[in-house]
Amino acid sequence: MDFSLSDEQQLLVESVERFVRNEYPFDARRKLAESEDGISAKNWGTLAEMGLLAVMVPEDQGGIGGSMVDAALILEKLGAGLVLEPFMPTAVLGVRALTAGAKGDVRDALLGQVAEGALKFGFAHYEPRGRYARTRVTTRAERSGEGFTLSGVKAVVRNAQHADKLIVSARTAGGERDAQGITLFLVDAGAAGVSLKSYMTVDGGRAADVTFEGVQVGPETVLGEVDGGAALLSDLLDHGAVAVSAEAVGAMKALHMLTVDYLKTREQFGVAIANFQVLQHAAVDMMNHMEQSRSLAYAAAMALAEEDDATARARAAAACKAHTSRSGRLVGQAAIQLHGGIGMTEEYAAGHYFKRLTMIEGEFGDHDHHLDRMVAMIRRAA
Repeated sequence: MDFSLSDEQQLLVESVERFVRNEYPFDARRKLAESEDGISAKNWGTLAEMGLLAVMVPEDQGGIGGSMVDAALILEKLGAGLVLEPFMPTAVLGVRALTAGAKGDVRDALLGQVAEGALKFGFAHYEPRGRYARTRVTTRAERSGEGFTLSGVKAVVRNAQHADKLIVSARTAGGERDAQGITLFLVDAGAAGVSLKSYMTVDGGRAADVTFEGVQVGPETVLGEVDGGAALLSDLLDHGAVAVSAEAVGAMKALHMLTVDYLKTREQFGVAIANFQVLQHAAVDMMNHMEQSRSLAYAAAMALAEEDDATARARAAAACKAHTSRSGRLVGQAAIQLHGGIGMTEEYAAGHYFKRLTMIEGEFGDHDHHLDRMVAMIRRAA
């Protein structure tokens, strides 16, 4: 499998690196995380001007026409800067939902707005007490004339308070764990009956629990087929899992570099602690976990972009997220141990990377969840 970058991809990577270097020094990021809104309108506009929000938008819709691989390249660099703006929910999940499931006129109208930075998305699927179950959906969508009425609660919706539209899974038929009977909707975040309980997450980001009380939506808001949204939902969850894995790779790499620099400067017994072999081994283990995660993340991104078989795509995404969830935890714990007490101070970056990796560990399913998925797919194929 060829992991070398094209000239265009190399330029893309360099442009994102410049953005992070210029706009996301650690102190500026920390102040932004503590601000009321938690993101920067200026930074979001810059992402749009750079064309990053349009990376997965088709060329005939005013976008770049790139793939999940290009998005992963961007996310790795954004992860290195702990960027707070909602790139993944919008430029990955939002665009994927529109291109794969929206009706033609809705798709055409909204994709251009995403590319321009005029539209942000939130992904509202997981529910209280639902853990990572992909088809456990209790939010109901009842027929109401030509449209539907939505009622239910979604938990920990990342950047929901910044979103203009929410991608919402709801049950239009069947029992609460049935795959058949799930339908996806595109819901205005400001629609009557939509309410948010917003909060800051442990990594400095923003999330909200979203309640839908008799929210009226029209037939044009349906993504994919009524009662047949499970496949599209699974596809979006796999894209999300690979996206946050790529972000985790960037965070792990930055944390590893920060740790190595610290080992070179911190002295004990009159010498830099980087000279102690056991610490060298720990730093190498961190790098190995990061590189393995990177390989799996790009293999999965390539599978999502190029593989026709849905099972092969799902298997690649599950392998990627299972490994990255475990590696992110190990790298984060090793970094804190090697730093000592300074590693968890608010004024030092290491603890913030650890917190973000801890959040990513559970986003879109943790290590055990994706191992179970892989086992189930292997058994079905046997």
